[in-house]
Amino acid sequence: MPLHLEVKRLNLTELIMYQCGYEECESHHSFGPAVRDHFLIHYILSGKGTFHANNEVYALAKGQGFLICPDAITFYEADLSDPWTYCWVGFHGLRAAGYLEAAGLTQQTPILASSNQDYMVHCFEEMLETKKLQVGRELRLLGILYMLLSELIENNTQTLSSHSPKDRKEAYIKTAIQYIEMNYSRKITISDIARHIGLDRSYLCHLFKELLSKSPQQFLIDYRMNKAIELMHNPLLSLGDIARSLGYNDVLSFSKIFSRTQGIAPSYYQKELYK
Repeated sequence: MPLHLEVKRLNLTELIMYQCGYEECESHHSFGPAVRDHFLIHYILSGKGTFHANNEVYALAKGQGFLICPDAITFYEADLSDPWTYCWVGFHGLRAAGYLEAAGLTQQTPILASSNQDYMVHCFEEMLETKKLQVGRELRLLGILYMLLSELIENNTQTLSSHSPKDRKEAYIKTAIQYIEMNYSRKITISDIARHIGLDRSYLCHLFKELLSKSPQQFLIDYRMNKAIELMHNPLLSLGDIARSLGYNDVLSFSKIFSRTQGIAPSYYQKELYK
């Protein structure tokens, strides 16, 4: 009999907990093909089964898990002779995809295998225990979800140390870009990005030049200017609103950078949009 806890959706945009549950499956118990509107992680406690996604079939067992991404068509089925028992957690939010990518989990790479199985099991057990709470259950669940994702990210970071130098370089750049995507609206520096990754600032600059043919500072500027163009399509936003939304203290600094990179003043660009 499955245990399934529906969770009230919190008014939080960073990470939103949808549901969690536990199921001891019967032989050939299956679900799908179907799509979800949120991220869903299944973690296998015992037994075996198969997960079908991306035109691939993954044979999985205890200590492994799989990620279902929003709008992806997936199918999964318990083994005939040794059906799996698993826990699951469903969530979404603005940073959900970024956290999962930092853990090495995407629609193209949906399989997880934690080196700390006891901790993973503990997190899921704690989630299920929240059914006893009356008032603080939603916040407790969200806290446990952060702990679970943190463990997956840490596990992925340790795995990266055994990868080739090229893989590590690409992983560093990917993490840097994720940090920029999440923090471009704040007054961040290249030193902040390097510190977040655990690299020397000069080495981070070297990696950007080597792999992207531009400095991290130029990448940050380009990212912000692309966001500025998106925001200019909102007639309710002034240039001051847009500048502040991009981490600039004043309109003048923003205007100078926009004019230099786009070849046109932002005020003229905005006027052209509403002619």
